[in-house]
Amino acid sequence: MKEFIYCWKDLEPISHIPSYVSLTFIACVLTCVGFLYYATNTLSGEKNNAPVITTTFVAIWLFIITILSLQGFFLDFDFRPPKLFIFLGILMLIIIGLFAFPRTRAIIAQMPITTLTYLHIVRVPVEIVLWWLFIHGAVAESMTFQGVNYDILSGISAPFAGLFLVGMKSKSKLAAIIWNVLTLGLLVNIVSRAIQATPYFHNPLMDAQPNIAVFYFPYVLLPLFVVPVVFFCHIASFYQLIFIKEEEE
Repeated sequence: MKEFIYCWKDLEPISHIPSYVSLTFIACVLTCVGFLYYATNTLSGEKNNAPVITTTFVAIWLFIITILSLQGFFLDFDFRPPKLFIFLGILMLIIIGLFAFPRTRAIIAQMPITTLTYLHIVRVPVEIVLWWLFIHGAVAESMTFQGVNYDILSGISAPFAGLFLVGMKSKSKLAAIIWNVLTLGLLVNIVSRAIQATPYFHNPLMDAQPNIAVFYFPYVLLPLFVVPVVFFCHIASFYQLIFIKEEEE
């Protein structure tokens, strides 16, 4: 198993991937940043520091992950627990921790739920990027819509959910909750598939190609930024739909 992993490490499996794939994915990352900035910038209050704090944290996080990935930090497959999973766990704890404090909960409660919903559109180009990566032998087929990943449906349906389920002129709280449950389920499905296909758990009988691209820049930002942002949008939407009264929205 170790020889197999280091074979992939030495071959640098993403070096042959066309530049348009990386550029498309970077555009997805920047789109997520833009949505987060807009969601915090529309908050009420004279001293709204949320946009500055959010963009500063995001910029620092992206910088750290970029530098570490370019130095091959996440390619240390002997380290346990896996470094990629450690950083993912840290980011997920930060996201969950935002709901532990009244001040951050108040900020989340004021975020436009339409913006949180429209952000999921980014899942369409992300799925296209994953398909391109599979074609070039950098991720498993199970991570694509050609396999058992149907997360692209979340992105396709996001504009309709934003317009008719949480929009200004048309709202359906129950339908919005159901939509978020279903699309969160699709996210969990692809994340679990991605973890199973990493070199740590890869089973050649299930996937001929292991999931190796996410250990390299810029694709490492998929598990360490894009997926957590999408997860945050789901949790924030649930919070608004379930715990915030209609008259307070």
